[in-house]
Amino acid sequence: MTHSVETELSGRRLSIETGKLAGQANGSVIVRYGDTIVLATAVASPGPRPGTDFFPLTVDYEERLYAAGKIPGSRFIKREGRPTDEAVLTCRLIDRPLRPLFPKGFRNDVQIVITTLSADQENAPDILGIVAASAAVSISDIPFSGPVSAVRVGLVDGELIINPTETQLAHSQLDLVVAGTKQAVLMVESGSHPLPEAVVLDDIKFGHESIVELCDMQTRLVLE
Repeated sequence: MTHSVETELSGRRLSIETGKLAGQANGSVIVRYGDTIVLATAVASPGPRPGTDFFPLTVDYEERLYAAGKIPGSRFIKREGRPTDEAVLTCRLIDRPLRPLFPKGFRNDVQIVITTLSADQENAPDILGIVAASAAVSISDIPFSGPVSAVRVGLVDGELIINPTETQLAHSQLDLVVAGTKQAVLMVESGSHPLPEAVVLDDIKFGHESIVELCDMQTRLVLE
């Protein structure tokens, strides 16, 4: 049985669907934005890992060449190799806002895997990975104080844009990633031209308004 919720963000439809793939995971969702699609699965061990004094969370972001319509042409190498630097940074981007929301003292192994199924070259899958990972954990039986969401904020010709396309981002003065819950911002990562501090603060607040909407969307899915 499938369940889905959707909303419109910057003139494009963003949907979250569960019940179609990875049914044996504790939680799994498909997030689609434009023609970019990511699958997130969350799995936890039934009990704590013996002898650990830390939370054994693994976040893995899987790039797939077929997602962009590319097939390796070598006679011997038909699959992806080691993760790229961008993939490793995306893993960390997804990990940072999620990790603090698990209970203190929780020692069960948790693995969250985000796989890019389709990349339309305009809507970046890294931001979708955070939303998908949160939704997958939220609908599972894994203890989690979410949901958490994220958006990218761009500044093009003096206008703030939520989740700018790759074309828009090339002309943007700002590349700001904001992640958080409905109540607060948990993570900010930014690269930009020199901007006044007050402007950047307003940009963060602007991004958080969309984060609240995406968190409400995940809450609707959990209730369903």
